[in-house]
Amino acid sequence: MDTAEVILSVLVVVIIIVSLLSNVLVLICFLYNPEIRRQVPGLFNLNLTFCNLLLTVANMPLTLVGLLSRAQPGGDSFCQIAGFLETFLSTNSMLSMAALSIDRWIAVVFPLRYHSKMRHKDAALVLGYTWAHSMSFSTVAACLSWVGYHRLYASCTLSNPRDSSRTQFVVFTVFFHSFTFLLSFIVLCFTYLKVLKVARFHCKRIDVITMQTLVLLVDIHPSVRQRCLEEQKRRRQRATRKISTFIGTFMLCFAPYVIT
Repeated sequence: MDTAEVILSVLVVVIIIVSLLSNVLVLICFLYNPEIRRQVPGLFNLNLTFCNLLLTVANMPLTLVGLLSRAQPGGDSFCQIAGFLETFLSTNSMLSMAALSIDRWIAVVFPLRYHSKMRHKDAALVLGYTWAHSMSFSTVAACLSWVGYHRLYASCTLSNPRDSSRTQFVVFTVFFHSFTFLLSFIVLCFTYLKVLKVARFHCKRIDVITMQTLVLLVDIHPSVRQRCLEEQKRRRQRATRKISTFIGTFMLCFAPYVIT
């Protein structure tokens, strides 16, 4: 193995360890916190966590074996099953993050009607759609033999070794990622921009009250006044930073998968 392959293998091992630890921690929080279990977003988080754990356990070790051995791990049937799972779980993860953003949008923009709009039954219906969506694309790819081992990625994933069906495969891939990655990204941007708009509106209201209070408190120490103004500035930046982090994480996790 050359230096690049060694570094890549070590990186995959690190990602596997971090993914296992972080997702197991989420499961522990879900199991031992009844408040999280009662909340509707807990179902979306649980679904996302299981998808990530299964990807970590079922797919990433096979990628590591492919890197180390420079060969397909297992037979063709085994690799097709692994590729089917990889496509299904990746799709389900993207849609779960979109579902979480819709839940937060309803909670922030329609707080008084949230419990009537987003019940556990509604969350189950949304999860049912994510599973049906993921299963349909994965099944089509498997039935048309468009999942298998790809040497460039050292992974069992979407792949079309036959030149005869190259055009159909390209159409399927564009359609698949448009209705999965692109759709999820648009939903994330739309919902969180609405959330950010509401957050900025409330920040402005708080800032007005804060400034009125500072004007009335004529004897307030300058250092206290300065701290209030700094907190005011941090409050305005906090919502933008959190939303940018969430959308940025989505792009960082899934954009390389879609591009390659």
